[in-house]
Amino acid sequence: MKPRNRPDEEEAEYSTWTPRNSWSIGLIKFVSFLVIFMAGIIIGLSLSAHFTRSFNSQTDIFFPKTMYTTNCDKASLSFKGFLSPAHLMHSMSDKELFWRVSMAPKMKEYPFERVPKVAFMFMTRGPLPLARLWDRFFKGHEGLYSVYVHTIPDYKLNAPESSAFYGRQIPSEEVSWGSVTLVDAEKRLLANALLDFSNERFILLSESCIPVYNFPTVYEYLINSAHSFVESYDENSQQGRGRYSRHMFPTIKLHQWRKGSEWFELNRELAVNVVADYKYYSIFSKYCKPSCYPDEHYIPTFLNMFHGSLNANRTITWVDWSRGGPHPATYGAPNITPDFIQSIRNNGTSCMYNSRPTSVCFLFARKFAPSSLDPLLNLTSTVMGF
Repeated sequence: MKPRNRPDEEEAEYSTWTPRNSWSIGLIKFVSFLVIFMAGIIIGLSLSAHFTRSFNSQTDIFFPKTMYTTNCDKASLSFKGFLSPAHLMHSMSDKELFWRVSMAPKMKEYPFERVPKVAFMFMTRGPLPLARLWDRFFKGHEGLYSVYVHTIPDYKLNAPESSAFYGRQIPSEEVSWGSVTLVDAEKRLLANALLDFSNERFILLSESCIPVYNFPTVYEYLINSAHSFVESYDENSQQGRGRYSRHMFPTIKLHQWRKGSEWFELNRELAVNVVADYKYYSIFSKYCKPSCYPDEHYIPTFLNMFHGSLNANRTITWVDWSRGGPHPATYGAPNITPDFIQSIRNNGTSCMYNSRPTSVCFLFARKFAPSSLDPLLNLTSTVMGF
């Protein structure tokens, strides 16, 4: 029998390499599968992240998350902040401010517990030398009054934190005596005070004004009055009708022209109407030049034309014009006596209050010099009742 050397060698060779080749091929396949599998996972995660970002960005367009953040709870957007601003300083122009406060609510009922307040509006160039007297007047009556101070633009009122005047300056502009800028300041004070929806009565005062009654008397007198107190009369003289300009016709006719004291008091309805007016204010701004004294004619004429029935047609601020000249008498320390204050309170004048006669006609008085402060403080408890 012939030996089977060759076939045996081929068979031996085949039987030796086959298992190794099979193992190598399997390993290659496994590694390839693993690589492909991992690549698939990576690609899948990448596509998923891209899809999620794209979806979220598209969702934010229609459902922005910032709509539901706690920013809506900030005081500047709260109902309380809208009713009574915590700070008086703001960046609104006069035009923007007047527009905002002219939007008076139509609903008669208030959606909050409203305690009506009196807004005391002070127009001054600089210091308030009688501030201590006013602080004594206001003491103990917080929540029933508001204070607003109009000064020259760069002046910083120095008042202690305990004072009613602390932080009560409003954004102010330069004012020139005898010009329409006085009317601008009056409207600016009214507008800033109207931002507080609890303010119901608005009294214009100067740094030389004093109260001649205590706060409860003043508060009850104003809050319960059916009328506002603006002096408005027809004077056929050079200082009255003589200041009328024929260029105001026909918007304002001569027989409608009125004169009165600058120191007015208005209820909220009339205050809104005065601030909202541009038509008649623009006539005064154009034709009532310094010799016309628009602060003595604008509000008296405007109320006479449209709201005469709501006006008591008198001022509640006593002033002494008996000495003549363009300015009233000024009183200093030597003039301040109990009899002098009583003479202002009960000077024999009779006036109408809610359509009935009364002897209480003046609640405030001017002009008082800084030297009058100490003597006045000595009389508050014995004469003025505060």
